[in-house]
Amino acid sequence: MSKLSFLTVLVFFLITSCQKPADNIVENLAAANDAPISEAVLKLGEQTYTTVCAACHTEANANLAPAKGLLAGMSPHAILAALNVGKMRVQAEQLSPEEREAVAQYLTNRKLIEVVIPESAYTAFEISEEDINAEFNYSGWGGNMEGTGFRSVAQAGITPENVSSLELQWSFAFPNANVVRSKPAIIGDWMIVGSQFGEVYALNRHTGQIGWMFQADAAIRGAIFYTAEGEALTAYFADYATNVYSIDIRTGELNWKKRAGHHPLSSVTGSVVVYNDIVYVPISSFEVVSAQDPNYECCTSSGGVTALNATTGDEIWKHKVVSEEAKVSGKKENGTSFYGPAGAPVWASPTVDTKRGLLLIGTGENYTYPPTNTSDAIQALDLKTGKLKWNWQATKNDTWNLACPGNPNCPTPTGPDVDFGMAPILVYDKVNKRDILVVGQKSGVVHALLPETGKVIWQTRIGKGGALGGIHWGLATDGDFVYAANADNVNGLDPSDSTLVPTPGIYALNLQTGKKIWSVSPPPCDPATRENCQQSNSSAPTVIPGIVFEGDLNGFVRAYSTKDGSVLWEFDTVREYETVNGQKGKGGSIDGPSPVAADGMLYVNSGYGMFGEMPGNVLLAFKVKSE
Repeated sequence: MSKLSFLTVLVFFLITSCQKPADNIVENLAAANDAPISEAVLKLGEQTYTTVCAACHTEANANLAPAKGLLAGMSPHAILAALNVGKMRVQAEQLSPEEREAVAQYLTNRKLIEVVIPESAYTAFEISEEDINAEFNYSGWGGNMEGTGFRSVAQAGITPENVSSLELQWSFAFPNANVVRSKPAIIGDWMIVGSQFGEVYALNRHTGQIGWMFQADAAIRGAIFYTAEGEALTAYFADYATNVYSIDIRTGELNWKKRAGHHPLSSVTGSVVVYNDIVYVPISSFEVVSAQDPNYECCTSSGGVTALNATTGDEIWKHKVVSEEAKVSGKKENGTSFYGPAGAPVWASPTVDTKRGLLLIGTGENYTYPPTNTSDAIQALDLKTGKLKWNWQATKNDTWNLACPGNPNCPTPTGPDVDFGMAPILVYDKVNKRDILVVGQKSGVVHALLPETGKVIWQTRIGKGGALGGIHWGLATDGDFVYAANADNVNGLDPSDSTLVPTPGIYALNLQTGKKIWSVSPPPCDPATRENCQQSNSSAPTVIPGIVFEGDLNGFVRAYSTKDGSVLWEFDTVREYETVNGQKGKGGSIDGPSPVAADGMLYVNSGYGMFGEMPGNVLLAFKVKSE
């Protein structure tokens, strides 16, 4: 049973249940710079920050909580959202709305002002049967049930011969965002995409103009999944507070909403998938952040999956990765109790194995002792019942949370935090005539398993790994090679093996054997000319015949040849943009989901203001030149 107080539960419920009005859009960053802030607000903000926030947000603790200087580069809306419905909501429970707004304005020296998006940014929304049946349409995290990240030439409309002609067509700025990580769905002339503050837009994919907007309760961090059944055309997605939404795409109106989490601090960081009228929702947990408060009774939540009826939203089954209830498991150095086992979040989208009737998931680290054999694991669940069919653990005893190191809530001994943050990939091996389950781990190892049993086929190390190392967001495969992005950020590597060195870059591995075919490191970057530059590849790749698209933390998106890794095209996204919706736009680090290729166009997210990366707020649309 959770040890959270009734007040904590009540505040969380109120924060995550109240829907904001659709027209409550905060002014863009540039215009807010010019607005004066009263001395009283600044004084209140400084007092609140010093009393409540400053102890954690220090330079010495910058890898765990953004330092004050980094917070100053965010928008006030971003900080306010973190306090209201985001990562800092537990720490902010004691604050009044006035204190939260004052902190956001004090830290950024920018005023919170409302604006309206100009009329020119809107267009009539009309969707046809031709749109619905378009061959190039795209849905979900990996573009198919298997999660391969592969697009055919007919779907992508991009080839090695025309890729160099890609040119920027339009840019769309998410107001006041500093992280862009929702992956759009493509339906004919339209795309559906979410945002950091819960806005979900239907955009004309040719112009970027808004057809409709829906306001969710919290951040949309994952991909949009859609289905077309008879006359019903439906978009499904989850917000960070575990609210799952079914939206009528034709009207942009809500069909139903259901909270999928079963713990007050459950969250959703991944993407839903829909199969056979069931919505599968990955469940992670905000407790990994709450643990930074030494007085927080850590930890009692479990990662898992919730299955909902796609027509009604009713719960069908739930699966907890940590099957036993947390109980007192030890004493912290400050004299209070540890609770466990806990954690093992499901950070990413599930993968559907239609042939075997399985739902395949990756799990994260345990938050506290005792460790379980289900953390840092791949699990196979029965699609209909949620019953665990098999469990394969890659790393034992990985107990870690954001209190580490030095905080009383950090478990001892402390694990390396090398969980699975990506969706497993199911791919057919043409040589051996069998399916293979391929998954990358933050340990820097790519694993290939038999989907029937979880038995290991091969394992290949491509990086040193660690909390900010190894494979973060995923792989892609064309059925011949597996393409992996290795982060190996020097600020978060596993120190346990000094013989391993960081090796960030893009890797091509033989699907049958795991043998390295080629690898390419991202070009070095100069901190003197680009603030917060990082030489690292963390986002998921997309592959089409002959081309792998991948972005880096230095803000470049590149097309690599699948033959040898040579660069066929690149674009530096770190710049300011005049956007179609009249908001100030700026590119930054590329992290999270892969680019989406459709009908001769490439859609790229730019901006990731977390972990010391470069913030940004734009969705960029590129198009190949017509012959």
